[in-house]
Amino acid sequence: MSSPSSPIIAIRGLRKIFHVGKVDVEALRGIDLDVEPGEFLSVVGPSGSGKSTLFHIIGGLTPPTAGTVRVASEDLASLSDAGRTRLRKTTVGFVFQKFNLLPILTAGDNIALARHIGGNRGGETARFRGVLKLLGITERLGHKPSALSGGEQQRVAIARGIVNEPAILLADEPTGNLDSQNSQTVLTLLRDLNERLGQTILMITHNPEAAAYGHRMVNMRDGRIVS
Repeated sequence: MSSPSSPIIAIRGLRKIFHVGKVDVEALRGIDLDVEPGEFLSVVGPSGSGKSTLFHIIGGLTPPTAGTVRVASEDLASLSDAGRTRLRKTTVGFVFQKFNLLPILTAGDNIALARHIGGNRGGETARFRGVLKLLGITERLGHKPSALSGGEQQRVAIARGIVNEPAILLADEPTGNLDSQNSQTVLTLLRDLNERLGQTILMITHNPEAAAYGHRMVNMRDGRIVS
């Protein structure tokens, strides 16, 4: 794990090129970025700016073409497929625009499945019980996703993302499928998780109003950080 004095995410010279037929598409063009432990960082930019590619590389879902990416002191380039899978199970949690809840399971079972996949065989910790209360879903755990509102489904997805207490929570357009009221609720809850529990959060969004909920905002355009 990173020490408090070092970035929990450290990126230098990151480039990503996708080969589409005979055409090379440069999605990232030399990204340098540090994220400190306990920070809530918003990465904002239009479609095609490279922010989702950055998200997938930090999460170990896509390999970089060049540059270095260190997540919780681990150099992603040095990790095997199994090592990147372990990173996703234990160190990085994910929240996506689409809630991706299994419809045949209750909300509680969706969360429990994530705990099982992460190798956590123990019971709920006091911290996680506090998270469920903070998210306001304690009374909804016995319901299947079809019986939950969009905002409730996203709150369950957030709980699933942090059930194994990851060092970093990556949120990709977490309010993209929500109305304005539910969007505000989810963004406020993410900020509360950060401020009350010290959860490091990196959020990808195209919406500057959503990005403003973070401590710091990074703007991307055409594969580069522009401000």
